[in-house]
Amino acid sequence: MNVKNNVINYDDDYSFVSWDDSFATGILLIDNQHKELVNITNELFNACLAGKDKAGSAFKEIMAHMVDYVKLHFTTEHELMERIQYPDYKNHKVQHDGLIKHILGAADEFSKGNKFIPNFFVRTLKEWILSHVAVYDKDYALFVQDQKKKGLLTDAQLEG
Repeated sequence: MNVKNNVINYDDDYSFVSWDDSFATGILLIDNQHKELVNITNELFNACLAGKDKAGSAFKEIMAHMVDYVKLHFTTEHELMERIQYPDYKNHKVQHDGLIKHILGAADEFSKGNKFIPNFFVRTLKEWILSHVAVYDKDYALFVQDQKKKGLLTDAQLEG
């Protein structure tokens, strides 16, 4: 976004949320998938800045990408947590299930004509990144680091 002669131009992409290394788990595959969540969030945010029509047309496409991403990412995390026998796996999965319900609910509301959903949903994604990824995913990353230090887990086990 830039401003020239008191006119706002949204042609430039703006980052609503930025990747920060403090979000990193130290597990490359997981961190790359989290970066994709940041990218998707910013795509939706920029569509919202461009106006209702663009947000509406982009929302369906971005939501389809989000659904695919969520399936891939959560499957990856669940398989990893089961493989390493993460003790808080069930609670972590409950949080994932909550985001999935929220995504499906947002898509349903949008299809019923609620045009404000993209704006609300982009805030939800940002909150998810700032809370779940930066806090809860860090918990299992610390578990991984601890298990590796004790010699109970190897990089080969993390990779599957």
